[in-house]
Amino acid sequence: MKKTFITLLMAVISMSAHAQFEKFTSYLNTSLTGLNLSYSKDQKVTLGLQFTGGYFVEDDWMIYGRLGYNHQYVKHGHNIDNVQVGTGFRYYIQQNGLYLGCGLQYEHRSVNDNYVQLTPEVGYCFYLNRHVSVEPALYYDLCMNKFSEGSTVGLKVGFGFYF
Repeated sequence: MKKTFITLLMAVISMSAHAQFEKFTSYLNTSLTGLNLSYSKDQKVTLGLQFTGGYFVEDDWMIYGRLGYNHQYVKHGHNIDNVQVGTGFRYYIQQNGLYLGCGLQYEHRSVNDNYVQLTPEVGYCFYLNRHVSVEPALYYDLCMNKFSEGSTVGLKVGFGFYF
């Protein structure tokens, strides 16, 4: 009886989660980013806000555009403000809520540095209901032109809205 109940529960969960990842579904997300995972010894606190809008072009495949802002408090020197604009894609593994993503973004820092970054991420969708999810993710912004200065590791937590 216990095995039957668990099997039935897993089937219901996977069917209800599939509706969010269907073709022609729109997506909006707002996230807090940074959350102090940087490996720079001079950087004390990083906190940012990120907005993402996407569209499922196929089941489980989403393309997105992203706009972000980060503020970094630096121990020695001036604080740094960053603005990012980017695009990318995500693949949702529907059986468990896990998603994998990769994008490309342009970042401008207030200290007159400009970076082009490759942005792989892995995250998870905790669904509050059919249209709203909490989405923690771990990301790595890999700088293509100044690796040691522009690359960062971070954690973000956001709310996703599926239409």
